[in-house]
Amino acid sequence: MATRDSRYRGKEIRKAGNSPLLVCVDLFCGLGGLTHGLIKGGVHVAAGIDIDTQCRFPYQENNDATFIEADVRNLTSKELRAFWKEGTHSLLAGCAPCQPFSTYSRKGRGSRKDTKWELVADFGRLVREARPDFVTMENVPQLVDHPVFAAFLDTLSDYQIWWDVINCAQYGVPQTRKRLVLLASRLGPISLLPPVVDKNENPATVRHAIAHLPPIAAGESDPNDTLHSACSLSELNLRRIRASRPGGTWRDWDEALIANCHRKDAGQTYPSVYGRMEWDAPAPTITTQSFGYGNGRFGHPEQDRAISLREAAILQTFPETYRFLQEGEPVRTYVLGRLIGNAVPVRIGEIVARSFLKHIARFPK
Repeated sequence: MATRDSRYRGKEIRKAGNSPLLVCVDLFCGLGGLTHGLIKGGVHVAAGIDIDTQCRFPYQENNDATFIEADVRNLTSKELRAFWKEGTHSLLAGCAPCQPFSTYSRKGRGSRKDTKWELVADFGRLVREARPDFVTMENVPQLVDHPVFAAFLDTLSDYQIWWDVINCAQYGVPQTRKRLVLLASRLGPISLLPPVVDKNENPATVRHAIAHLPPIAAGESDPNDTLHSACSLSELNLRRIRASRPGGTWRDWDEALIANCHRKDAGQTYPSVYGRMEWDAPAPTITTQSFGYGNGRFGHPEQDRAISLREAAILQTFPETYRFLQEGEPVRTYVLGRLIGNAVPVRIGEIVARSFLKHIARFPK
């Protein structure tokens, strides 16, 4: 594996005040949500590592960092340490794919064995062998109840650890996304910065995030932005979304519009499916299938369609200028939906960066 590119080799190590540059390697980097936030927050990200080749272009196009296509399970501590210069602080980030723990993915699995959770254990192995100064993780809340998380905490026995399940809306993300965030330090006690939105304040809203985008119809695309395109709807689903009010449920519909699956007892537990978002509230958690009207509360607040991929990305706090596709590259909705939904919100990456830099300032090297 190539461990460095010419943009980083020999580059002067910048310092902020008395604190050496914090250099990060981002494991499971995806298309760069965490990396982009860390950079915005003042952290130097040397490399992002992911097995998915689809991530290469958006990661490198939008971030001054090297994308390395590799399986984290095959990485060695020597390869990681090559990115950390003497005199700098080292950070290892590992946001392993979370599908094995998500609510939807656990439905109907039966006894089928899932292996992706083992990537958390591989992250722990690399922490143990490379011994970075700092460690951070973002994942779904359900990970807390899994034995692999307890084992990961054991790996951090010589670190000061902070972790909690946060509501991303309290940190300026316009969605009710709850995520496990972990920070660990070998310097001393550490914690995430406090929420930026007080309990008595209104969080960021769908209106604030996407109301300015040009209107499009189901099955149409914005001629100036191919990512701002909406999936087509069947005639039945058009009737359903027209009968839906923002924040309502399919229970508000006429009987003839209700899907057969929702007439059964099991279907009663998913009232938000086929729902519309509300303008003046945060969006629901943006998932890998948020482009589909029937996949959750992903209907646009007033236009008769599901949200577009661009809207999903903005709700994940990616800048509107973030390039996901090369010039002329076709939009593959399911691929981009998966990558956008799996991303760490950029804003959370920025909060993590600022938390570490504030912490480092207390411990001059």
